[in-house]
Amino acid sequence: MVDFEGAMSILENTTRREILRFLVKEPHYPLQLSEILEVSQQAVMKHLKVLEEGGFVDSEKVPSEKGGPPRKIYTVNQSFSLRLDLGPDLFRSEYRTMPRGGPVRLSTKLPGELDGMVSQLGTRRSIPLAEGMQVLSELDACLERIDEERDAVIALHQHVMSKVSPNLNEGLDSYEERQLAHALMTQPRRPLDLDVFAQSMRIRSNDAEEMMQTLRERLLRDLAANHDKFVAASENTPLPWWMVK
Repeated sequence: MVDFEGAMSILENTTRREILRFLVKEPHYPLQLSEILEVSQQAVMKHLKVLEEGGFVDSEKVPSEKGGPPRKIYTVNQSFSLRLDLGPDLFRSEYRTMPRGGPVRLSTKLPGELDGMVSQLGTRRSIPLAEGMQVLSELDACLERIDEERDAVIALHQHVMSKVSPNLNEGLDSYEERQLAHALMTQPRRPLDLDVFAQSMRIRSNDAEEMMQTLRERLLRDLAANHDKFVAASENTPLPWWMVK
């Protein structure tokens, strides 16, 4: 399985994206793709090799209908989403795999408004075309609403980042310290790997640890000052200088 960077590298090619556009509908032979896309079969084979090595497609040899040698047929085998949000004070990139399962298994992760649809679909193995188009229309409308909500949340996230960024200059004199603060704000719910950060900034791990300690003290100071909070600690823990009166 590739990550975001690997997927972007593979999908940057227009022909590969066009190949996938047809393979998601039904399996195809290289010759079919060559004729549809008006690209040489040799070029199609090279693109299919890249897609297969990246884990995007699977190939299977099937007997020829005309009695010739077996031919390879290709199918898509991955379900994922690539997300890139970009703007002032905003850069978020994600590679997200789609959860597997049918309506019942997915029901706990779906919006409540789709409960009726889950009951309607149940464990049915097939759906008539007309009913399928109606269901897909409702799902598309639901996705549009979710996308609008996500866009609004991302915009609010960007707004908060833009309000915080000017304060980074206060007490954070070096470029590396400001980058550390940005790294924490970008993923506030996940622990930051200081060794990876130090390597990316080409500084020593000890220096990164010292910067993190300085930043922790600032965060505690801001928390206590702005929210009238007590900061709890274990017995005999030395207090930062700003807490000593």
